[in-house]
Amino acid sequence: MNIGNIVTLLRMGCICGKESFTINNRRFYIRSRLGEGGFSVVDLLEDSRTHTLYAMKRITCHGETDERIAMNEVKIMNSLKHRNIVPLEEHCTITVGHHVQSHDSITEVLIVMPFYRRGSVQEKIDALTKKSEKMKEEDLWSIFLGICKALKAMHDYSPPFAHRDIKPGNIMINDLGEAILMDLGSATKARVEVKTRSEATALQDEAAERSSMLFRPPELFTVETGTNIDERTDIWSLGCTLYAMAFLESPFERAYQRGDSIALAVMSQNIKIPTNHSYTSSVEDVIQECMVVNAMERPFIDQILNKVQILCNKSSDNV
Repeated sequence: MNIGNIVTLLRMGCICGKESFTINNRRFYIRSRLGEGGFSVVDLLEDSRTHTLYAMKRITCHGETDERIAMNEVKIMNSLKHRNIVPLEEHCTITVGHHVQSHDSITEVLIVMPFYRRGSVQEKIDALTKKSEKMKEEDLWSIFLGICKALKAMHDYSPPFAHRDIKPGNIMINDLGEAILMDLGSATKARVEVKTRSEATALQDEAAERSSMLFRPPELFTVETGTNIDERTDIWSLGCTLYAMAFLESPFERAYQRGDSIALAVMSQNIKIPTNHSYTSSVEDVIQECMVVNAMERPFIDQILNKVQILCNKSSDNV
């Protein structure tokens, strides 16, 4: 946001010790810390006028490169307007300090978005695990359909975006029970032609930093020179996410717990479906269809979405 969008950061110790700030003439108070990630923290906000609750992602940037990456998330959120993708409420950039030696600014990019009281799909998985329960199949397909619709919006954009970090923790559930895809900080242009070894190494390092290991596709573990990467990176992660929703853990969780190489487990497509589950064969079919090691043999999102839409319709008919 440029200087014309005036942002004032006020430390309001006199008002119950709350930190407050104003963006575009809207004042917010910070109520609590919701969570922390590798690159940011998320706070719970309250609009001072309407008392509506929001979530705010605070990304600390130690230079122009960090700030450019953070602002990329803002740009993508602004570009993608879809009911299953988290909307951008407000954003701004503030200076919070300076490096001692270089005197370069340390900034925070603040991204305000809706607060989803029902939490994430991962939180739903954790709650089910504690109760030794499983997700109902009709609920599973309903949530999964929303994820597919969000990915279709990203993959159909011109040029296409890939999310690159699809996982249960990045999918919120709104008050209607619909999936909302969030955390677009890892999102990028989907189609990449890897021409040189340095390009391959850079992409592999970026994936290691920003794509969660247990949901990362094989082509991002070992990026080969002379290959083409496209939006089907998300399809593999989509299959891992469906597996986690059905069986309450990543397909590679047990390999991780044993200390085995996740890269080798992924490349060997070492996916074990529990034998004692009560789901229809369609769940396993969609998982296997998504999780094809050769990315060029993986389906695009339209094929998965069409199948899931049919399965949702059947589930509705059976309720």
